[in-house]
Amino acid sequence: MPDLLLELFCEEIPARMQAGAAESLRKLVTDALVERGLVYEGAKAFVTPRRLALAVHGLPAQQPDTHEERKGPRVGAPQGAIDGFLKAAGLASIEQASIESDPKKGEFYIARIHKHGRPTPEVIAEIVPAVIRAFPWPKSMRWGKGSTSPNALRWVRPLQSILCTFGPETEEPEIVAFEIDGLRSGDVTRGHRFLAEGTIRVRRLEDWMAKLEAAFVVVDRERRKDIILNDAKDLALAQGLELVEDAGLLDEISGLVEWPVVLMGSFDPAFLDVPDEVVRATIRANQKCFVLKDPATGRLANRFILVSNLAASDGGAAIIAGNERVIRARLSDAKFFWETDKKTNASVPLEERLAKFGNVTFHEKLGSQLERIRRIARLARELAPVVGADPDLAEQAALYAKSDLRTEVVGEFPEVQGLMGRYYARLEGLPEEIAAAAEEHYKPQGPTDIVPTAPVSIAVALADKLDTLVGFWAIDEKPTGSKDPYALRRAALGVVRIVLENGLTVKLGAFAEPDLLSFFADRLKVHLREAGARHDLVDAVFALPGQDDLLLVVKRVEALGRFLATEDGKNLLAGTKRAANILRIEEKKDGVAYEGGVDMVLLHEPEERALADAIAALGPQIEQALAREDFEAAMALIAQLRAPVDAFFEKVTVNAEDQALRVNRLRLLADIRAATRAIADFERIEG
Repeated sequence: MPDLLLELFCEEIPARMQAGAAESLRKLVTDALVERGLVYEGAKAFVTPRRLALAVHGLPAQQPDTHEERKGPRVGAPQGAIDGFLKAAGLASIEQASIESDPKKGEFYIARIHKHGRPTPEVIAEIVPAVIRAFPWPKSMRWGKGSTSPNALRWVRPLQSILCTFGPETEEPEIVAFEIDGLRSGDVTRGHRFLAEGTIRVRRLEDWMAKLEAAFVVVDRERRKDIILNDAKDLALAQGLELVEDAGLLDEISGLVEWPVVLMGSFDPAFLDVPDEVVRATIRANQKCFVLKDPATGRLANRFILVSNLAASDGGAAIIAGNERVIRARLSDAKFFWETDKKTNASVPLEERLAKFGNVTFHEKLGSQLERIRRIARLARELAPVVGADPDLAEQAALYAKSDLRTEVVGEFPEVQGLMGRYYARLEGLPEEIAAAAEEHYKPQGPTDIVPTAPVSIAVALADKLDTLVGFWAIDEKPTGSKDPYALRRAALGVVRIVLENGLTVKLGAFAEPDLLSFFADRLKVHLREAGARHDLVDAVFALPGQDDLLLVVKRVEALGRFLATEDGKNLLAGTKRAANILRIEEKKDGVAYEGGVDMVLLHEPEERALADAIAALGPQIEQALAREDFEAAMALIAQLRAPVDAFFEKVTVNAEDQALRVNRLRLLADIRAATRAIADFERIEG
């Protein structure tokens, strides 16, 4: 079956946009093909700094023929109705329609429409220009003489050529011909900007990849990453060193080069007096280079790895020297900042440094950073006994934790905030608990980041996140849709993870209003869903009043999930839902809410008496089990309701003709509802 090859060649695409653009091209083109009946076997997108490409394998040579029957008006209908039918069906006259009879409706017209599928190149020539014009670049531009027109083509950078071929492996592919803003599609591309000259004619994917490789372009992004990573490790190993891997930097560099050449440079060992993390941040931010470490000491070595986009005639000596000059200058700045901070911290008391935060606004409605720091300190002291921390240490750590924000190093490299707080605390001789809290109170900053485990760090981290959430909730600055400018979802998920992963009993209701508790419930659902739990069980438990202890919620959800996986659990859920549905209907009809309080005298049937006795006997036992947080025991007790509930619905008519019996039985159903709601709101459980 034929294959499609598409390449859009342009000026340099920003590295941060490349992966998303490749996926967008694949999805937009393949979705459009499938919508038009062209089902394919496989598709792969490629991206380099100067090209965006797509190969689609196993396409049919043309669209399938289609057959459609369209029912028209009755025979003898007004001419207007017939004319409308002919136009919609594409018929020239009513004689081209068939007539069918319906015993009830009489005779009516039928149009049987047969359409031949169009050749696939014709369909592709329709799809690709539309995709190019509507391509979802985060930022795009117009260029050239026609750029003043609002209808001019927009692309991330000036689009220079379009390659589009289609054909089977055994034949010469054809050019899929189309034009967009004067740019005609063809079968030529270009190699490396500096290492290859002229145009290259290609036929299909394998030909395209091989010829571009010969022209110093590695088109597969993952292969470029492998080349960079493996060559960097080999260079490091040759010097007895280890590469400090950095997935984000590797992604970025692979989007900056088409022909990666890995080189090693060095810098003055005197710069290693600066903390490793600052050295790494300096080299990464300014020169997009990897750092190396000495496996014997675990500290950084005075070497770095750079990736060039060409193989230089001098072996890269000039490129290395240029990078070394820039890195020397930047490390000199970092060393100056570090030395300045050490002197300042040694001579200026913490209270005086804190005072400077009074001039820094945290948020116009939430006051200064100093006011926020003091709030966090008070909250950390309050939380300390709950998490097993010393209150004095927790308060002191909270007052110190953000002091590095006013330092020279963090001002230059914001990404090392917190970490530098640990360094400065150690230089000042502060307790290790305070040093650790300075670094760890920001954690976790993502779903894969570690959570703090030391009690003082936990107290400060929780206080920091809770103050943020409570503050922004108080001024009604809540996340909406995809917008979350203050990272409140991340803060709430951080609270969830800290509490659960440390096994903490924290009553969030003491700090958060109901609306914020619902937000925590949403974050908990996300967290548990990623761990494989059912979100409806979280809803069912959170629907109960007073569910502000996340750890207990999770324990209850887990026990409920295990119970519902049993036969007793499934049947009791069905019976409870049946009771709830009957109650909902009858309460709406009667205009009253039925509660418990069954009249034992009116329990005429043995099955209803047995159910009432079971609820009366088990209710207190379930409450006792829940009070001691023994959820497994509570589930085992409520499972005993399964048999009497089943028997009740099998033998007893709830809506009896005798009104007193009917009301009493509805109250018995309300007792079922109340008994199960001690565990969870079963009405919210799916199934």
